[in-house]
Amino acid sequence: MGLADASGPRDTQALLSATQAMELRRRDYHMERPLLNQEHLEELGRWGSAPRTRQWQTWLQCSRARAYALLLQHLPVLVWLPRYPVRDWLLGDLLSGLSVAIMQLPQGLAYALLAGLPPVFGLYSSFYPVFIYFLFGTSRHISVGTFAVMSVMVGSVTESLAPQALNDSMINETARDAARVQVASTLSVLVGLFQVGLGLIHFGFVVTYLSEPLVRGYTTAAAVQVFVSQLKYVFGLHLSSHSGPLSLIYTVLEVCWKLPQSKLIGATGISYGMGLKHRFEVDVVGNIPAGLVPPVAPNTQLFSKLVGSAFTIAVVGFAIAISLGKIFALRHAYRVDSNQELVALGLSNLIGGIFQCFPVSCSMSRSLVQESTGGNSQVAGAISSLFILLIIVKLGELFHDLPKAVLAAIIIVNLKGMLRQLSDMRSLWKANRADLLIWLVTFTATILLNLDLGLVVAVIFSLLLVVVRTQMPHYSVLGQVPDTDIYRDVAEYSEAKEVPGVKVFRSSATVYFANAEFYSDALKQRCGVDVDFLISQKKKLLKKQEQLKLKQLQKEEKLQKQAASSKGTSVSINVNTSLEDMRSNNVEDCKMMQVSSGDKMEDATASGQEDSKAPDGSTLKALGLPQPDFHSLILDLGALSFVDTVCLKSLKNIFHDFREIEVEVYMAACHSPVVSQLEAGHFFDASITKKHLFASVHDAVTFALQHPRPVPDSPVSDTRL
Repeated sequence: MGLADASGPRDTQALLSATQAMELRRRDYHMERPLLNQEHLEELGRWGSAPRTRQWQTWLQCSRARAYALLLQHLPVLVWLPRYPVRDWLLGDLLSGLSVAIMQLPQGLAYALLAGLPPVFGLYSSFYPVFIYFLFGTSRHISVGTFAVMSVMVGSVTESLAPQALNDSMINETARDAARVQVASTLSVLVGLFQVGLGLIHFGFVVTYLSEPLVRGYTTAAAVQVFVSQLKYVFGLHLSSHSGPLSLIYTVLEVCWKLPQSKLIGATGISYGMGLKHRFEVDVVGNIPAGLVPPVAPNTQLFSKLVGSAFTIAVVGFAIAISLGKIFALRHAYRVDSNQELVALGLSNLIGGIFQCFPVSCSMSRSLVQESTGGNSQVAGAISSLFILLIIVKLGELFHDLPKAVLAAIIIVNLKGMLRQLSDMRSLWKANRADLLIWLVTFTATILLNLDLGLVVAVIFSLLLVVVRTQMPHYSVLGQVPDTDIYRDVAEYSEAKEVPGVKVFRSSATVYFANAEFYSDALKQRCGVDVDFLISQKKKLLKKQEQLKLKQLQKEEKLQKQAASSKGTSVSINVNTSLEDMRSNNVEDCKMMQVSSGDKMEDATASGQEDSKAPDGSTLKALGLPQPDFHSLILDLGALSFVDTVCLKSLKNIFHDFREIEVEVYMAACHSPVVSQLEAGHFFDASITKKHLFASVHDAVTFALQHPRPVPDSPVSDTRL
């Protein structure tokens, strides 16, 4: 009794100290406005589901105004040409168009070689698609036409379907060229169909899956492919046709092996005057027929063989065009419509393919020249295409004796800008090493596996890297920055302090099926409490208590049965006892049983009252288990952009597990779409309501301090369980 009397005042004093400390914390955490949980916020802001706009209903509307709007949307030249400022822009567009045409001429001839086609088809591809883009395009500064990357991708297709040699024997060059032209033009039609179709269904966002490091790594590797492919023209070598994975390595090895067979080279005048083609077997451009070719229908039988390559070329060509277009649009303050650009590029390839052109995109070097020489609109592109038309009709024969080595030199010089992208490795190493990894994987895969497979590997790798990065986000425990309602990572901000009795946890990424388990594990780890161990120990002890109670009850029942049986055997009944005696005995027994049962009920009531006064035997403290040093857990869900069923299940499990160890859980900073998804997933119920969801972390912290669960009387050991 003396010990109990002595410990009483100390317990009371400790309880008063804890209460006073809690009161001080409540005073420190107050808000000038009312606390807002989700229910209060919805009532105050009159929240309701946003009305759904059914875009397909707008698409199906038919009226004169709707038809005129569609015409202007898909034929932009009708919008900007009537407003064209002739005095201000025409001279600049004229000079720019002529400058681009001067570049377009040799590039068209040269890039046709990359595509494995006769050079004249490069001129066709520099006229038809450029003029079509003038009518349908929205970018004022990009130069559409032949491009090295597109040409080398086309070349890999034409060489695989119409090889240079068959079974080590040379085939007819005329028949080979005709077959390659048919393949290239059919490929262009199929590329155009893909691009137009994707543009009409507003699928322009597909290019967003090609990040800038991926595109730059891909174009750099393509530049290396182009450079290697031109070595045979520079050195005048006849090489075997290589396609598929490691074809670049095989080509480089063959060039090195045949390098002693290289020939000296001159320019066009020397070639014509000295007859280099006949005397030294120097390859020249050859015949360039005057005039345009009639339209030719594509060979639909080739569609099945070209569909994969066509989709790849369509995506790559659009990615290059829209990336350059957006750069110039930002620089000159106008807007580029990505879906219309897809349609315009698709029509350029579709109509160009009918006129025996190969797939085109926009050239970086020509686009820069078009902008720097004063180009202001698509008129510059139209002027350059008309100049190319003049070359095709009248002046093409002047380039008959131009050595292919000169065209190869032009191609190599124009690769300078793309090869400079090798310096990206140094800048990405300093800025973002994950982007550097994407660049390196794209570059290596494209070099080793060729252009089509390299792009597939690059896209898959970049998407997997996004998944991996969301699986391993930054998890943090937040503390309050002094004298503010701002909460930051306590590991990064030395002045940010955890709120006593409250844990605030945040993930930098949304929680979904791929990282929900990692989120739960990180939460339990950062809280400093082995939640699973406590729950298992609690269940074991409660089960042990139940077993002990069951054994005690069984023992009591057994003793009662023994007492009753012994009483029954000790009573002897006289057979001659009269009926009246038996009745009187029964009455007395009933009275005694009533008295006995009444005594038992009084004992049970008293026992129940004592149990109600005693602490709950299922608490951690009563079970002798360590208690967490916080009474409330707040989940900052501001990073959530969506929730799936796995996320809902994980959140429910978090509520259940932490309540098992006597910690209340709250959520904060959910966006309205996430709240709607939580409701749709039946997340809220009787145990988890919108009162557990607060508008901000500070609201949740303030509420948690005003409504705490019992704080441990003694500090918890720092040793992790």
